[in-house]
Amino acid sequence: MSYIPRLKQEYKERVIKALTEEFGYKNVMQVPKLEKIVVSRGVGAAVSDKKLIDHALDELTNITGQKAVATLSKKDVATFKLRKGMPIGAKVTLRGERMYEFLDRLITSALPRVRDFSGVRATGFDGRGNYNLGVAEQIIFPEINIDRINRINGMDITFVTSADTDKEAKSLLTELGVPFKKN
Repeated sequence: MSYIPRLKQEYKERVIKALTEEFGYKNVMQVPKLEKIVVSRGVGAAVSDKKLIDHALDELTNITGQKAVATLSKKDVATFKLRKGMPIGAKVTLRGERMYEFLDRLITSALPRVRDFSGVRATGFDGRGNYNLGVAEQIIFPEINIDRINRINGMDITFVTSADTDKEAKSLLTELGVPFKKN
């Protein structure tokens, strides 16, 4: 038998049942699910130093276990000395097994390493069932060697769900173990 990530197994066994009881779904296919996780980082200083993009790509690749791609600027901005097509960021889109593995590592090992951590804010929902989370330092991930980084950078983590409302999405993420702050 092949390997199944812990959170994927938990979703199938426990989360579907809990969400069906809470929202009264009539069909298993109505239950919201996590579709993808996008981890991105803007590197504005890459306009003057091209090596910063390579460092960002390497760090995101190490953190997620999947090759990161550079994001390119869409237009010219003269005040920032930016030309169309220049690399100014990095991103990774995780789906399937890697998505659940990354979420598990984020919840169990990375977020507890944040200084004065009391949970993530519940205000990052967009009204369509997606959640955005900002991480201030990349050193909270155990995959990053603190001696080999050249500067502290943050990143954005976006959880895309199939939920129709923010309430359903928050219930889904709470059941999966995302530690939201208590109000």
